[in-house]
Amino acid sequence: MRVIAGQYRRRPLRSLPGLDLRPTSDRLRETLFDVLTAARSLTDSVWLDLYAGTGAVGIEALSRGAREVYFVESAKKHARLLRENLAALGIEAGYELHEREVAKALPLLESTGVVCDYCFLDPPYWMRGTYEQTLGYLSQSRLLQPSSVVVAEHEKKFDLDERFGALLRYRRLDQGDAALSFYRLS
Repeated sequence: MRVIAGQYRRRPLRSLPGLDLRPTSDRLRETLFDVLTAARSLTDSVWLDLYAGTGAVGIEALSRGAREVYFVESAKKHARLLRENLAALGIEAGYELHEREVAKALPLLESTGVVCDYCFLDPPYWMRGTYEQTLGYLSQSRLLQPSSVVVAEHEKKFDLDERFGALLRYRRLDQGDAALSFYRLS
């Protein structure tokens, strides 16, 4: 696993062995960022990387010019690995790591005035109810602005709803066993 483009291009990222952690593949991350950068520049953008794991998506955003990334990861060993990845790349600023459940982190971030341009969520695939809970919360929160893009990675065989409150899916992209669903406020 590596950073695809930008300041940290080709630099390796560590993961953990086994199926406990399923980082977004290089190929899927490249596709994600190709889609997002085709619409607008990522320079100075603000990101939420929910269920962050290794931090690969948020680190990719930082590498490509994001101003701030809010990583949320509740598993201690995954948060430790994320910190190690950031340190190995020499990233000392432009991020916050919240070691807590997403359901607790979102209200906290909202209360501090965070508003994101992009929100990426990739919960463990077996936690299907988490998609509805997280997307439902985001749809009515002040964390999003009209131009915000929310992207959910999920199993290709598990289709997410077209709408979660005010969030409407405008694109679905399948690649291998995974899929990306793109949402905007309607």
